[in-house]
Amino acid sequence: MAQVFVGIGSSINRTKNIQLGIIALQTTFGELAISPVYESEAVGFSGGNFYNLVVSFESQLTAKQIINTLKKIELQQGRPEKAIKFAPRTLDLDLLLHDQLIDNSLDIPRAEILRNAFVLQPLADIAPQLEHPTAQKTYRQLWHDFPKDQQKLWSIETLINC
Repeated sequence: MAQVFVGIGSSINRTKNIQLGIIALQTTFGELAISPVYESEAVGFSGGNFYNLVVSFESQLTAKQIINTLKKIELQQGRPEKAIKFAPRTLDLDLLLHDQLIDNSLDIPRAEILRNAFVLQPLADIAPQLEHPTAQKTYRQLWHDFPKDQQKLWSIETLINC
């Protein structure tokens, strides 16, 4: 069984879509470990703020199979099939990690882990002692070293009631 980490984000009907995304992931993959939820500004385009978090679960599926499943869940939650990269989202599900797999063709580990506070902070919350496969530092250390003035991030106290 692989330990899998998935980033979840939404900027459209954020609370509802995050909750529906978590329910779909629980239904598909079983028990989830769920990080706190954070609000952040859009990155790469002008748009509304996002809610972001990270979930973890165990799976026997390959990384490619998980990515395909995540895309199906996104479509079921109203994401356009040919959505442009930098745009508002009903639901965005990204495979961040699949054990210690390094696969550049699948962007695993996901590059955003080291670039975006809204990915790194919840990952550090949920797996502080886990080491990044290429950076060779724990997520706690990576978050500690991250320039906090680079991106605004706000903790959302109560959101997940699934």
